Amino acid sequence: MNENSESIKRDRIATVGVEKIKTMIEGFDDISHGGMPVGRTTLVSGTSGTGKTLFAIQFLYNGITYFDEPGVFVTFEESPQDIIKNAYSFGWNLQKLVDDGKLFILDASPDPEGQDIVGNFDLSALIERIQYAIRKYKARRVSIDSVTAVFQQYDAASVVRREIFRLVARLKQVGATTIMTTERVEEYGPVARFGVEEFVSDNVVIVRNALEGERRRRTIEILKLRGTTHMKGEYPFTITNDGVNIFPLGAMRLTQRSSNVRVSSGDEILDQMCGGGFFKDSIILATGATGTGKTLLVSKFIENGCINNEPAMLFAYEESRAQLFRNASSWGIDFEELEKKGLLRILCTYPESSGLEDHLQIIKSEIADFKPSRIAIDSLSALARGVSNNAFRQFVIGVTGFAKQEEITGFFTNTTDQFMGSNSITDSHISTITDTILMLQYVEIRGEMSRAINVFKMRGSWHDKGIREYTITAQGPDIKDSFRSYEGIISGSPTRITVNEKSELSRIIQGVQEKTTEE
Repeated sequence: MNENSESIKRDRIATVGVEKIKTMIEGFDDISHGGMPVGRTTLVSGTSGTGKTLFAIQFLYNGITYFDEPGVFVTFEESPQDIIKNAYSFGWNLQKLVDDGKLFILDASPDPEGQDIVGNFDLSALIERIQYAIRKYKARRVSIDSVTAVFQQYDAASVVRREIFRLVARLKQVGATTIMTTERVEEYGPVARFGVEEFVSDNVVIVRNALEGERRRRTIEILKLRGTTHMKGEYPFTITNDGVNIFPLGAMRLTQRSSNVRVSSGDEILDQMCGGGFFKDSIILATGATGTGKTLLVSKFIENGCINNEPAMLFAYEESRAQLFRNASSWGIDFEELEKKGLLRILCTYPESSGLEDHLQIIKSEIADFKPSRIAIDSLSALARGVSNNAFRQFVIGVTGFAKQEEITGFFTNTTDQFMGSNSITDSHISTITDTILMLQYVEIRGEMSRAINVFKMRGSWHDKGIREYTITAQGPDIKDSFRSYEGIISGSPTRITVNEKSELSRIIQGVQEKTTEE
């Protein structure tokens, strides 16, 4: 009877698996498939300034705020006063939580008089103090910041491994879900300073703040969650007024609804070229050399939305508000008046002012606040300067995914390096993410510079295949007929086709079509 009971118990444990506790840290519960494993220790490792302490504090604060789970914070590097003061910048009143008995800060920080408190007691005494605090406050969550400081007194790696194992085992014994931070020397070097911490921890999370090009880029990676699944790879994150904000781009699902509703581009001819306009929840990309009229198309798109009582937002990264207002005015568009009516919001900033993750967070926050029907970014190429292709692609995925989720029509511009001739759209790494691509370019016709436009791609709709000439007037773009008497427009080397050549070409095409039909 007892053997059967034990067997049933083992089967139940095997079936249940690893339970997880939600961190409520934006994005982390997505990449960890549910949060932190309950009753286990997670090592959060990173270099200085990567946000380890913030992550540990936020884990406790969210546990108290969302789930009424008391917490214990063990500090070896900062005083409780500094921790409480720093938390205020995120709107977290830790002092109130301490006064209410929901949070206990165990002070093991260095003595300001120069006496090292940690050195005055062995690790057994420290473990007893942590265990006593957990039981007294009935804590469910514990954060220890950081083990590097407490173990610096030990030289032998074997000693460090043994002591960490003792600490982790005791925390598991009392059922605490723990975050333990540790320092590392390099962004992509050994996981932790002593080289043994990750082997005695159930779970390992790495945070990075690597310098890519000219800007820092924060990423987070779950190296292991023992006995459970999680998403692999690095995911960008930023630190906002609400704390750590992770962008789980890999967790995005292609489940957005597709609308058959059309919206106008603001130009009647361009709408005809696109089979009746853009789809409401689509992403449009206008790509071309500088001066080809990309900002003009964006301005007409924005104006049309506002005229139809569809609030619009313009994120500009190349021109100031004064320049945008002046340019729009030359085309008969009054941006200032549209802003006064509350139909338009324009945000101008330098791309280098923040990392891509910060720009993405700003865009999402502004969209959530203003709730536009249309957004425009002018231009993506400005944001791509000085960053890796992967980081830029992740940014674009984040913006387009959020826009589609909110059923917003997005119009982006991209400036190509080549002044004339064919441009490689795929080099921008965003062509596959967009639904519609408008290609703008310069061509030399009859000894003069002309502009050409064509709908290079449009998903789910018929569109005009012609390459049309257009000019920029005081009323905006004036799109004309196709360059019917020329070939080689896209290559940048147009040649005129005579009437006889055209007839011969038509005859050849007709013959091929007839042969195909017979077969």
